[in-house]
Amino acid sequence: MLEKIVRVSIVVLAAIFGLATFQFMFQFIAPLIATEYLNINLNIFGITLARLISGLMGILVGGIVGYIISPYLIRLLRKFSMWVENQLNKMKIHDVIAGVCGLAIGLIIANLWGVAFLGVPIVGSYLPIVFSIVLGYLGIHITIKKRDEIVALFPRLFRDQPKDKKGSAEKNAVKKAYKLLDTSVIIDGRIADICGSGFVEGTLLIPVFVLEELQHIADSADLLKRTRGRRGLDVLKRIQTDFDMFVEIDETDFEDIAEVDSKLIKLAQAVGGKIVTNDYNLNKVADLQGITVLNINELANAVKPVVIPGEDMTVTIVKDGKEQGQGVAYLDDGTMIVVEGGRKFINTTLPVTVTSVLQTAAGRMIFAKPK
Repeated sequence: MLEKIVRVSIVVLAAIFGLATFQFMFQFIAPLIATEYLNINLNIFGITLARLISGLMGILVGGIVGYIISPYLIRLLRKFSMWVENQLNKMKIHDVIAGVCGLAIGLIIANLWGVAFLGVPIVGSYLPIVFSIVLGYLGIHITIKKRDEIVALFPRLFRDQPKDKKGSAEKNAVKKAYKLLDTSVIIDGRIADICGSGFVEGTLLIPVFVLEELQHIADSADLLKRTRGRRGLDVLKRIQTDFDMFVEIDETDFEDIAEVDSKLIKLAQAVGGKIVTNDYNLNKVADLQGITVLNINELANAVKPVVIPGEDMTVTIVKDGKEQGQGVAYLDDGTMIVVEGGRKFINTTLPVTVTSVLQTAAGRMIFAKPK
């Protein structure tokens, strides 16, 4: 039913457009019409027979064209509405409210400016349209970008009403549990999947000097560095838009400190937060200064399957080991398995028995022998 209403509306609009077009053309054709009968005044608002015929032809042609192209326009409208719906579903309700308010403010300002510039020759009638598009977009963009500051101005309007005081206190405590991301963990990308799993709570704090380092890497002349930097920026965007996480950009910078890692430790001390990293050296330095570090490499090792000596498994030997006669295989999670005497079984799948397990800073290594 809705599709029929939209199609009728398109046909009506096309007919009106056709009427206006033919009436405009009639102004230039009328002086060429010398037929006495076509210039007869019908005494209906001063309309001549020629003008009436041109109007009817415009309505007819416009209606036919509208009827023909309406299915195509309806398909485009349906795709556009689905795209808008998907974009709105990805946005938080605060962003939607801020965008609507920004659009309204932008259109009000555009209307005031449009009235002021109507007297400009030639372009005066078109300037309100330009102002509406530009200021409407700027209103949406600025209010969404400054959403946190707007929320701070109207805390009672935007804050979530807690069920009880205890729940509110717990929520505020969680929001203030800062997790500072360093450059290496952002480029690594696994932090986005960890956030998506819900194992990270609190507020992710992105220091401005980390963003600057990411941008510098993304603008590097080296292709590999440029790719890594852009992936890091994509990861940040994904965390900010796809997951229900509190993400803040901290503008604090320490001009007297040159190293980014040292700035990160200093900021963690200032805000009482934890550093999320996969940098081994940063991990050790932060530990020495009393900063809690969440190393995702340690997390990855902790969730790997546990194997014990004497356990059997089936692996595929893929290459030589460092020692003579050794072969190397890998589990699905990347754990290295060193098989004694496995060199002669390269590119062969065989059952092995675990002899020992070695845990290192780089990960877990399993030693085995053919069964």
